[in-house]
Amino acid sequence: MSARDYAEKDYYAALGVPKDASAAEIKKAYRQLARDLHPDKNPGDRAAEDRFKAVSEAYDVLSDDAKRREYDEARTLFSSGGFRPGGGYPGGGVPGFDLGDLFGGRPSGGGLGDVFGGLFGGARGGRGPRRGADVETSVTLSFGDALRGATVPVRLTTTGTCTTCRGSGAAPGTTSRECATCAGAGVTTRNQGGFAFSEPCRTCRGQGRVVETPCPTCAGQGVATTEKTLNVRIPPGVDDGQKVRLAGRGGPGDRGGPAGDLLVTVHVTPHPVVSRRGDDLLLTVPVRFDEAALGTLVTVPSPDGPVTLRVPPGTSSGRTLRVRGRGVRRKDGSAGDLLATVQVQVPQQLSDEARRALEQFAQQLHGTADDSPRAALEGVEL
Repeated sequence: MSARDYAEKDYYAALGVPKDASAAEIKKAYRQLARDLHPDKNPGDRAAEDRFKAVSEAYDVLSDDAKRREYDEARTLFSSGGFRPGGGYPGGGVPGFDLGDLFGGRPSGGGLGDVFGGLFGGARGGRGPRRGADVETSVTLSFGDALRGATVPVRLTTTGTCTTCRGSGAAPGTTSRECATCAGAGVTTRNQGGFAFSEPCRTCRGQGRVVETPCPTCAGQGVATTEKTLNVRIPPGVDDGQKVRLAGRGGPGDRGGPAGDLLVTVHVTPHPVVSRRGDDLLLTVPVRFDEAALGTLVTVPSPDGPVTLRVPPGTSSGRTLRVRGRGVRRKDGSAGDLLATVQVQVPQQLSDEARRALEQFAQQLHGTADDSPRAALEGVEL
């Protein structure tokens, strides 16, 4: 594929975003498309797989500020007709001007050659080392496991170096040969009018070598889709929707490049009794009327095991009791608090004996009308 072919790839259209899209908009569009087109979600769908690769390629360029700038410059160069085979340079050209400068064909380098060198690694010798792609996946944890941390198996499908040919693209027992078209240079040069045009060799696609017997696993591409299962450690205290980044656990690098990262989105199943607010844990503690009046001890759950909570005598419904250090564990080893809200249970039915006892109790406790808890409301007008 020529450099012009590369420049004419519309990565913005591949992601469905405008050319002036922000980094956040590009990232959002990629995540949605990658999730919809992922091979795990579309098994056996070759069209979805090809689209997934195209989307990944587009995101790899547009998510990198330097690559995106170089890509935009390359597209502007070609779309404006700045260099046209046989047509020279607009407004007249300088005879002998060598477009090999575009592809690093001259020893001086620099100039527009840096544009294509940055995007495609230069023509001669093929691409250089390239960092592997980041891989995103998700796991679901129980509320308790999210508080304590857990090790969970994660199944990943990634595109990486073919293990059969080790990235050479040649079938085992065979080797590639030097390209006869470009003599291993990876570029070809042709003269037209007063210009010398250099571009990646179409025969070897700029690699300088040709595979005669392709690898049966990767069809000569040197890359293949692999599946693996990783045991991923989720740290304690992770919240619902939080992402955990595992450096170097993503897609393998290309031609000796470092591996990408693994991004794990954690979904936490709600607990039927306990909820979370920041690093504090919240729960409601039901107590009987007599327990609230006389005081009592109740046992409540916490991440470190059951804890005994003292309900003071005369506790009213809605009062919140705090147990310090029994909430969500933080990275520095400290922890939030456990907040228990008392809810006084009022009996719905009373036996005759219980009713008489309660009436007698009320008479002794509130013998006069002056003891009414609603005295402050009497005579109030709005």
